[in-house]
Amino acid sequence: MSEDSSEITQKRLKPIPESDGTAEVPWNPWLAVGFVVAIYFVSQIVAAVAVAFWPDLHHWSRLQARNWLNNAVSAQFSYVLIAEAIVMLSIYQFMKLFGRGWKSIGFRRPRWSDLGMGLLVAPLYYVSYIVLEAIAQKLVPSLNVKQTQQLGFSPVGTGELILTFISLVVLPPLVEETLMRGYLYTSLKKGLPQIAAALVTSVIFACAHLQFGSGAPLLWVAAIDTFVLSLFLIWLREKTGSLWASMTLHATKNGLAFLFLFIFHFT
Repeated sequence: MSEDSSEITQKRLKPIPESDGTAEVPWNPWLAVGFVVAIYFVSQIVAAVAVAFWPDLHHWSRLQARNWLNNAVSAQFSYVLIAEAIVMLSIYQFMKLFGRGWKSIGFRRPRWSDLGMGLLVAPLYYVSYIVLEAIAQKLVPSLNVKQTQQLGFSPVGTGELILTFISLVVLPPLVEETLMRGYLYTSLKKGLPQIAAALVTSVIFACAHLQFGSGAPLLWVAAIDTFVLSLFLIWLREKTGSLWASMTLHATKNGLAFLFLFIFHFT
């Protein structure tokens, strides 16, 4: 075999680096922004209507229905599950319309290194958030850093704790990372510089945590928190070429909050 033939054979046998597929998205990035905003509101409205229909289906009294909707963990879990399912199904159908799959927005086979990266970055995120929160409080003395997020869960017993855990620690990291750091960020990178795409994604993610329509003052401290978190999640997205590390960090953050709110709180 000639030297040239040997070189050709070696090139063919050389492993091809795994691509995250992010350069392949064909849709307009601003269409993606509109889609994210629309699906965010539509999923919540549809989920709320579906959950509210359950008491009517069982012919409950108005008092029974109100008590279940306002206090039952099962009602809140159903709401979260329906809303998150609508988001995932909508993303899937959108990408299918353009002939693309999950790999195009950052899904690949998970690795142990993804878990390690997500856990390793967690302390850096917390330190950064504490510093930025202190700076924000100095600049805006009226900022209420003690205002808490209204989660809507009051679990009693093991079964309700499990439903609460799934609703807060399992589903949000999976769905929000798919929607924000996967679909939205990947789309924005097509039309914006990387840093601009990261900032726009993080601002939209932060605005989604202001708790519009809750009846309480806007939750600016949560917006600051999620903005900082999003920047680290995007860094992990870029560093690893997938969403698994960012999901790990997101789940770690939510998991620690779950422990302090619902486990240590009761012990």
